[in-house]
Amino acid sequence: METKNKIALVTGGSRGLGRDMALNLAKQGNDIVITYHSNKEKADEVTAEIESLGQKAIALQLDTSKVADFDAFIDSFKEALKSISGESTFDFLINNAGTGHYMPFAQTTEEQFDQLMNVHFKGVYFLTQKCLELMNNGGRIINISSGLARFSMPGSSAYASMKGGVEVLTRYLAKELGERQIAANIVAPGAIETDFGGGRVRDDEATNQMVSSVTALGRAGLPEDIGGVVAFLCSEAGRWINGQRIEVSGGMLL
Repeated sequence: METKNKIALVTGGSRGLGRDMALNLAKQGNDIVITYHSNKEKADEVTAEIESLGQKAIALQLDTSKVADFDAFIDSFKEALKSISGESTFDFLINNAGTGHYMPFAQTTEEQFDQLMNVHFKGVYFLTQKCLELMNNGGRIINISSGLARFSMPGSSAYASMKGGVEVLTRYLAKELGERQIAANIVAPGAIETDFGGGRVRDDEATNQMVSSVTALGRAGLPEDIGGVVAFLCSEAGRWINGQRIEVSGGMLL
């Protein structure tokens, strides 16, 4: 009897960390659905790269800040799943989509706060809820947090607070979904060289040097440092890790 590939949904999978997560999951033999916010061209490049690895891949548009659109997304996701496997179920949810924000606490506006809340906490909460009906028992949920939920750097009070909320949520998911053998974990990257937050870590030399100076391994992170950890947590080797926060920062601010 032929064994079906498992399927992963990676939000924000068209670039940066999400792209590397999707590719590593594909290299592990999984079929992939990624979401993108607006850049379909980049998303199509990722699906083509996944297909070149011999796996199936589909890209769907999704704004994770708009909970009202989630029912329509789930309908599209079901169709994507059926086209991949013939069934409308999947195995791994990676809540990666996000936006950067740097603003002192005293100057952060309610509008900025609400946008970060909608993307990084409310969106994660309710998209995960909607996906539960499609997730196979024994699945995995990986929520992406940040080193900033452990250490504090000026300008990230709102963003980091949302990530702290997601970390607490993840422990509750692990507790409440255990009866379905679904594990939930946090991956918390440190400062990574991507276009996130305007590319500050990658493009601003002073920021890059500051990060390197407080990191035990002596450099800023790269997307390639993160995706393999997510893939591991979705592998059979990671089956007994549950309710945990794994920081992947090279040892920032130890």
